[in-house]
Amino acid sequence: MDFGLSEDQQMLDETIRSFLADRVPIEEVRKLRGEDCPNDRTIWQSLAELGVTGILVPEAQGGSQLSMLDACLVAQALGHSVTPTPFIGSAVMVPVALRQLDHPEIAGWLAGIATGEIAFGVAATEAFSLREEAGISFEGERLNGKAMMAWDACGADLILFPIDGDRIAVIRGDASGLKKTKLVTTDTTRCTSELILDQVQPEAVLADASCAISQMLDAGRLALAADSLGAAEAMIEQAVAYAKERKQFERLIGSFQAVKHMCAEMISELEPARSLVWYGAHSFDTLPAETPLMACHALAHISEIGHEIASVSTQVHGGIGWTDEQNLHFWFKRIGVARGLLGGPGLLRERAAELQGLAKAS
Repeated sequence: MDFGLSEDQQMLDETIRSFLADRVPIEEVRKLRGEDCPNDRTIWQSLAELGVTGILVPEAQGGSQLSMLDACLVAQALGHSVTPTPFIGSAVMVPVALRQLDHPEIAGWLAGIATGEIAFGVAATEAFSLREEAGISFEGERLNGKAMMAWDACGADLILFPIDGDRIAVIRGDASGLKKTKLVTTDTTRCTSELILDQVQPEAVLADASCAISQMLDAGRLALAADSLGAAEAMIEQAVAYAKERKQFERLIGSFQAVKHMCAEMISELEPARSLVWYGAHSFDTLPAETPLMACHALAHISEIGHEIASVSTQVHGGIGWTDEQNLHFWFKRIGVARGLLGGPGLLRERAAELQGLAKAS
C-alpha cells in the first residue's frame, strides 16, 4: 500500500506554502508580535479567499468540506511559516464540534467562518485539565467562572466553551460580564488568555455534546501536532542551510562530522513523526475508532521530538542561534508552548494508556 498525499493534497500544500512565503514572511511575523492580538484579520480574510478557513465547513454553509488530513496539511504549512492565525481553533476545532450539533445559529456561524467574517476563540482547557479555581458553570441561564489558556479570545467574534463534558456554550467576544486578560507566554505568534465570566448571557447552549467535545479535542490535537511538525521541519531546513554557508577554520561547518550527525539525527527523528501525524489525520475520517488514541500519540510524540529538534537546530547555529536577530526563536518558542496547549506528553500518554485499557480512567 502506498500511503501518501494525493495530487490534490500536494497542490494544496504547495499553494498554501507559496502564499505564506509571499504574504506572511518572517518580517511580517516580527511586526505582529507587538500587538495585543497577533492574529491579523487581513491574513485571516486572505486565507478565507483561498478556502482555508472553511476547509472543514460543510458545503451547505459555503465550505470545502475536505478531510482532516487536508486541514492538517494547512496546519503544517502554518507552523512552517510560524503564521499568527486562529486556524486550529476557529477552522478546525469549532467546525468539527458545531457540524454535529443542532441549533438555529450554527449554519450562520459556519458560513461566517468559511467567508472569514467570523473568528472563534476556544476555551477548552477545562475539558481535559481542570486547574485550581478554574471552570465555567451555569447559575440559572448565565455563565460564571474562569477559563485558563483560552485560544485566540482577544480578537474573537465568538468564544466556544465545553462545559461539564456534555454541553457547549457560545458567547460573544464582547459579551457583558466577560473580562479578558492576555496571558504572556514565550510564543508571540499565538494569543492565549484568561477569561473571567460574571453572569454572562450565552448566545447558545448546545446539549448532548459529549461526542462533539471529544472529537473537537482529537481534531485540535492532530492539527496542533501538524503545526509543530511544520515548525520542526522549518528549523531543520534553516539549520542545514546555515551549515552550508557558515565557515569556521576556513571550512564550512557542514563538512564537520559532528554537525552532519546533528542534522541527520534531526531528520531521522522527524520523518517517522510525519507518518504518525498524517496517519492520525487520515484515521479521523476513515478509521474514527482509532482517532482518540492516534491523536494522543501523535501530539505526545511530536511534542517530545520537536523540543529536541528545536534545541539541536539552534545549537547548529552556535551563539547567534539564541539571539533575537536570528529568527529561530519564533519556531523554538512556538514548538515549546504548543507542548502544553492541549495536554502535555505525560497527560496524553496517560490518556492513551486508559484508551488501551492499560490504566484506569481518571
